[in-house]
Amino acid sequence: MRSIALARTSSLTGRETQPLALSSPSVVGRVMGAPLAITGLGAPLGCPKSLPRTVPASPFSPCRAAPAPSTTVHNGSCWSPRGLRAMSKVENAQRYVGAPQPAPVKKDGPFFVMFWRSAVGKKWIMAVTGIMLIGFVFAHMLGNLKIFLSPSALDHYAEWLRTIGYPILPKTGVLWLMRLGLLSAVVLHIWAAASLTRMNRAARPTGYKSPREYVAADFAARTMRWTGIILTLFIIFHLLDLTFGKTSDTFVKGDVYNNIVNSFQRVPVAIAYIVANIAIAIHLYHGAWSMFQSLGINSPRFNPWRRGFAIGVASIIAIGNISIPLLVVTGVVK
Repeated sequence: MRSIALARTSSLTGRETQPLALSSPSVVGRVMGAPLAITGLGAPLGCPKSLPRTVPASPFSPCRAAPAPSTTVHNGSCWSPRGLRAMSKVENAQRYVGAPQPAPVKKDGPFFVMFWRSAVGKKWIMAVTGIMLIGFVFAHMLGNLKIFLSPSALDHYAEWLRTIGYPILPKTGVLWLMRLGLLSAVVLHIWAAASLTRMNRAARPTGYKSPREYVAADFAARTMRWTGIILTLFIIFHLLDLTFGKTSDTFVKGDVYNNIVNSFQRVPVAIAYIVANIAIAIHLYHGAWSMFQSLGINSPRFNPWRRGFAIGVASIIAIGNISIPLLVVTGVVK
């Protein structure tokens, strides 16, 4: 078996590019749609020895001489089905000598794993956990608004939360399951957000020189990272303040009404709760707006409805939650 060299001939300039060395009795064909110059071998079987110096480039008439666009033939070689099959393998393996090799493709894993790793999957995680957290914040607000009915109404509501499922389940068993579920949702939400941020930075290490990315993004979208950090710090403080009673000497376990009033009568604490709930409203507004897009519900027909829903959810939760520390610190609720 003799080694032959194939050179790609440009159909635009007629110049030969870097030759491609192959080992085959007769290898002819095309590379990247351009004819090939074949050197180093005599005429293949089935082709007459007395051929003109040019033959047609069409692979369907390998041994028929004709003018027209053609390849240069050296030593009598010509197009042949056998050569086309061999050249097909060459095209699939390497276009020309020195061509950059494609990066190795990672082997696909199970669908759930690939979905988990993808940007779309992370956006779905953020959307689903966001729905869970919005539902919790809304229900938590409705329960806390019982403070305006009477102290006993709020305390009875808190006791009901502690005894859900009792005596089938231990006291506070369901409550702690709910807390663990919410904690998992918060952790997954933060993880997905951080992962998407890393993916975006890896895709574009340097930012835009001009602020053109802000044109289509409103204030809530641009501040999602910072409102998210504020919410994380607020959750930690809220648990230490009204769940574990670590921030006040007057905390009494089970006395929810007095614990809330005593906490919000401290002006710095009341201000902190008000600021945190403003951040919650901003975060929820953009979250309620974008979660539909993450779930694939993204049509101009629905945009007015989506915006109205986002504004309504954020406004109701903000007004309800801010009213409690505001009315306590001003002395309306005692």
